[in-house]
Amino acid sequence: MARQSGKDVTQLLRAWSKGDQTALERLTPLVYEELHKAAHSYMSRERPEHILQTTALINEVYVRLVDLPEIEWQDRAHFFAVCARIMRHILTDFARSSGCVKRGGEARRTTLDESLAISNDVPSNLLVLDEALTRLEKLDSRKSTVVELRFFGGLTVKETAEVLRVSSETIMRDWNLARAWLLREMDEGPRHDA
Repeated sequence: MARQSGKDVTQLLRAWSKGDQTALERLTPLVYEELHKAAHSYMSRERPEHILQTTALINEVYVRLVDLPEIEWQDRAHFFAVCARIMRHILTDFARSSGCVKRGGEARRTTLDESLAISNDVPSNLLVLDEALTRLEKLDSRKSTVVELRFFGGLTVKETAEVLRVSSETIMRDWNLARAWLLREMDEGPRHDA
């Protein structure tokens, strides 16, 4: 998405927050390409026979956005952060419903590595990652959000820094610490906390 449309996106989001239903229609073409890129980035790591396709994932994001209770959109960055979270929930809901990996099941362990965000490796333990990420969120919400934006949202370090309004160095530090923490948690396996 072109940077000059950032103001347009923010204005449309704010109009949508105030009840202007046509704002979403005008917003869609401005954000579609970037959402498609993020969804494609994630879906390219899924197995080739995966039923859910990139366009279906984006459509589901839009359906859930429209069904969200009123949100006071702050800006473009806030919108993409919410979309990344919605994608995470869609993908983990899909994994649960299709019985892909039940509490880790017989999923093969994978690494959460910088290359994972751009590789074709299939993260077959999505539910284990989701559970670990939920635990991380309770301990350090920013680090959890960094992983969510980078892994599920497909954002770069620079884009993630823009969303969270911190430096790229902070994002890299959070990314590295979160990766190490998540790897340890995932290696220990799922927890059955009450």
